[in-house]
Amino acid sequence: MSDRTIIPFGPQHPVLPEPIHLDLVLEDETVVEAIPQIGYIHRGLEKLVEKKDFQQYTYVAERICGICSFMHGMGYCMSIESIMDVKIPDRAEYLRTIWAELSRMHSHLLWLGLLADAFGFESLFMHSWRLREQVLDVFEETTGGRVIFSVCDIGGVRKDISSETLKKINETMNVIEKELTELTAVFFKDSSVKYRTKGVGVLSKQLAHDLGAVGPMAKASGIPFDMRTQGYAAYKYLNFEPIIDTEGDSYARTNVRIKEIFQSIDLIRQAISLIPEGDIKTKVVGNPNGEYFTRVEQPRGEVIYYAKANGTKFLDRVRVRTPTFANVPALLETLKGCSLADVPILILTIDPCISCTER
Repeated sequence: MSDRTIIPFGPQHPVLPEPIHLDLVLEDETVVEAIPQIGYIHRGLEKLVEKKDFQQYTYVAERICGICSFMHGMGYCMSIESIMDVKIPDRAEYLRTIWAELSRMHSHLLWLGLLADAFGFESLFMHSWRLREQVLDVFEETTGGRVIFSVCDIGGVRKDISSETLKKINETMNVIEKELTELTAVFFKDSSVKYRTKGVGVLSKQLAHDLGAVGPMAKASGIPFDMRTQGYAAYKYLNFEPIIDTEGDSYARTNVRIKEIFQSIDLIRQAISLIPEGDIKTKVVGNPNGEYFTRVEQPRGEVIYYAKANGTKFLDRVRVRTPTFANVPALLETLKGCSLADVPILILTIDPCISCTER
């Protein structure tokens, strides 16, 4: 008879960049069940709608997550703009799209470095983060910040990007694309990467659908679910298709994320080539009154913003459903039957963000 034991995994672990906590039920070295513990972090960000008016709350929304802070701010602004029926200028839509795709590159490159570090590939980790630094340099030049940007505002954006800077961004994309091609070729061809990821943590297309998986977690199982195809911001003017894989294993999830970096480079190039001249912000008058759901595609998947306003400057409610929260049920399913040694890799393949999840 095999022994059944319960091992607490996290919230601190040498391989995990996020304080996720799981109780792993093991039979010998095999996981038979994973029980999540949600609630390790609480910052009261949703409660702050009582203290910060709807304009000030843009800065609070950005601080839900440092990696995809711009998209959190954009999602919140879009929900308020929809309630107030505010049409933002076309140039602002393109600028939002450029910054959103830079955020996706930043997030995926950071994740790739962490995954490489979990495998023990220190040099690959350093090279991934070196490329990430180039993306952060673009953010610093165009927004003034490297983590929190504060350029997205209700009615548009606060800062413009000059033609000369847009040209420099294009050149930076060429450099990143060339170096990333070499980097990922090494990563994908490595036998140990294939051994640790191929056939590990398989999530079928049906299970991904039934469990509500989003982002690369769903796309790697063959579900072309991408909120950008709905045409918010400037995505309605750009040509792209959701990147999918059909294997549903850890290798497929890695493949989808890496290909999304190249897709982001292409989308930034398209946006730069099509961006029109004009204003970057529409004047917003009055207070919002109503409620709205906004759906945005973050690096980890679909995020839902719900805002409820009452005609005053203070909102009744802001609710955020983040992609990591949506992907936890799918993660628990992939953990069943895996080896204890594979648990850190499987957790990393959903790219967890606990500060997003628990707020």
